Amino acid sequence: MGITAIPMLLSLYLSFTNYDVLTPLSEVEWVGLANYRRMFTADPSYWHSVRVTATFALVAVPLKLAAALGVALLLNRAWRGVGLFRGLFYLPSLLGGSVALSIVWRTMFSGDGSVNSLLAIFGITGEPWVNDPDWALQTLMVLAIWQFGAPMVIFLAGLKQVPTELYEAAAVDGAGAWRRFFHITLPMLSPVIFFNLVLETIHGFQGFTAAFVLSNGTGGPVDSTLMYTLNLYIKGFTDLEMGYASAMAWVFLLAIGLVTAVLFSTGRFWVHYSDGADR
Repeated sequence: MGITAIPMLLSLYLSFTNYDVLTPLSEVEWVGLANYRRMFTADPSYWHSVRVTATFALVAVPLKLAAALGVALLLNRAWRGVGLFRGLFYLPSLLGGSVALSIVWRTMFSGDGSVNSLLAIFGITGEPWVNDPDWALQTLMVLAIWQFGAPMVIFLAGLKQVPTELYEAAAVDGAGAWRRFFHITLPMLSPVIFFNLVLETIHGFQGFTAAFVLSNGTGGPVDSTLMYTLNLYIKGFTDLEMGYASAMAWVFLLAIGLVTAVLFSTGRFWVHYSDGADR
C-alpha cells in the first residue's frame, strides 16, 4: 500500500509547489493554489487538451463497444473454426498500447503509407492522415476502436449466460431478430455493457502512448492530438513544471472519479440483473 500511497501523497504536496524536477525537494517553493488557478484561468492548452480528450472518449468508446458487441454476436455461434476467429479478433488487444503498434499505425496512415496505397487502387486520393490536424485525432480513434478484443471477449461471456429458452419463447410469439435483440439480448447484457462502459471510458480518458508516438511527443499537428495525459507529460518532463503537472494529475483523478460516479448513479435506471434487483 505504501508503494502507492507515498507517491500519491508526495504528488499532492508537489501540486501546491513550483517543483521543477531539478530542484531538491527541501528547496521547493510553496505556491498554494497558484497551479490550480493557472490551470483553470490562464492556460489555454489545458482546456484544449480537455476538449481533445473528451472528444476522443465520447466518440471512440461507444464505437468500440458497438464493434465489440457486433463481433461478439457474430462469433457466438457454433461455426467451424470460430475459436480461430475469436483469437484473431482478440489479438490487437493483446498488443495494447504498445509503442511498436503505434509506430506501425503511424506508418500505415502517413501520406505515402499502405492505407493511401490501398485507396489509390480504387482511384481515391488519400489524406496525410497523421499529419493533417483535421484527421489526426480520427486516426487515433480508429486505432482505439480496432482494439475491441477485450470487451468482445467479455460480451461473449455474457452472451453465453443468456438462456436460450427466452429466444425460443420469443420466436414462438413471432418476435423477429431485432425484437429479440432489443427486448432480450440488450436487457440481459446490461450488466456486462455497464462493466465494459466503465472500464473503456476510464481507458479512453487515459490514452497516451498512441498520441505520443503519432505526434512525436508534441500533441501535433497543431495540438490536434494533445490528449490530457500527453499534455501532463509535456508539462512535467519537457517543460519541467512538475508541480503544475502534479496539480493536473490530481484534477484528472478527481474528474475520472466523478465520471465513474455519474455512470454508477445512472446505471440503476438501465442495468438489470438476472435476480431482478437493480443496483
